[in-house]
Amino acid sequence: MTIRLSRVPILVAFSLFLSLFNGLGLKAQECIKWVDWNEAQELMKRQKRKVLVDVYTDWCGWCKRMDATTFQDPRIVSYINKNYYAIKFNAEQKDDIVFKSRVFKFMENGRRGIHQLAIEITNGQLSYPTFVFMDEEFNTIQPLKGYLDVDTFDAITNYFGGNHYKDTPYQSFIESFRKPAMKKP
Repeated sequence: MTIRLSRVPILVAFSLFLSLFNGLGLKAQECIKWVDWNEAQELMKRQKRKVLVDVYTDWCGWCKRMDATTFQDPRIVSYINKNYYAIKFNAEQKDDIVFKSRVFKFMENGRRGIHQLAIEITNGQLSYPTFVFMDEEFNTIQPLKGYLDVDTFDAITNYFGGNHYKDTPYQSFIESFRKPAMKKP
């Protein structure tokens, strides 16, 4: 005996589930709004912000781990989307990029190669992942190498995003950033 399920009840049940999901005010998790170099340059003409560049490669395991963990955290997503233009930049991409009136190109090098812009913004210190923090004029503030957990990345994005790097040593900032807020009586 074969049991046939009608598609109508399944679709009705799914529709009810979605209505309930939306009715409770539950939302799908927000993601970082990644843009490319051209989009970031256009956005900057309308509103100045800091820039965060995630320099990665397709074969980088730690890059994928950042995407699956740190870049999924609601604190990170919210802060980056509010304070930065976030660029996802494959250091091995082959497309030319026009940046600061220069054309940056892919350079063949062994099996893979490297994009000239990756070398430029990381100050020649290539490692994956590398996170390049830039000011509102696309000047590199600092590149940071390696996987960063949520708490570390949260502190760093706040340090650069809040301009604390201009007048506060990082260690002093961290001590105040990690202190729990004083409870009022």
